[in-house]
Amino acid sequence: MHASGGRDSILLVRLAVIGPCRGDVSMLARMADVVLNGAAVSRAIYLGADDAVDETVALWAKALVGPDLSHDRIWERALEVARRERPEDIDAFLRGERARRRLRSIEGLPPPERRSVEIFGDRLAVLVHDRASLDEDDIFSASLLIYGKSDAPLAKRIGSRWFLTPGPIGETGGGAIVVDDSGGELEASFYDLGGRPTHTESLSQAREAHVSVQS
Repeated sequence: MHASGGRDSILLVRLAVIGPCRGDVSMLARMADVVLNGAAVSRAIYLGADDAVDETVALWAKALVGPDLSHDRIWERALEVARRERPEDIDAFLRGERARRRLRSIEGLPPPERRSVEIFGDRLAVLVHDRASLDEDDIFSASLLIYGKSDAPLAKRIGSRWFLTPGPIGETGGGAIVVDDSGGELEASFYDLGGRPTHTESLSQAREAHVSVQS
């Protein structure tokens, strides 16, 4: 995700963070579809404190390729489709397998700490479920502090640091944030469950305004 040297040597990032689904894995699947296929991110990280990602990925994969989700059986599944000798079945098989592999782009915060560290160019981001778990070292070292437990989406600059939360899935104006540094300046775009970008915030370190995202 990062490299030393000038900007040409830095691997540019387009990462989504998804808010808690509050037990509704169907909403998590819809939100994941929004950011993976609509916003075309390279990775999506779920900020909930549960294991909803595993359940969502399993259900989604089952819908795509059937009850046997084993990667080891991909050639057997391909042979079964080839024996039918119908081009439309082969096309559907290839689309399903590509989509199944795309599901590897969805991940959760690793337990038990439920935290992750990401790097955008020369800026460090700490991702957690609960903002209360951030310690002094996190706040001192990171310029982006991204958390999942909240009532609503928010982008707020305090000093030289940005606090970001997508808000729970289904909450007005949010549910996911796409953090993108491919345009030369780091930006955070909020998306709702309908796939609409509701707000984009430039995460400039020089800005002084505190901005909250509301409907």
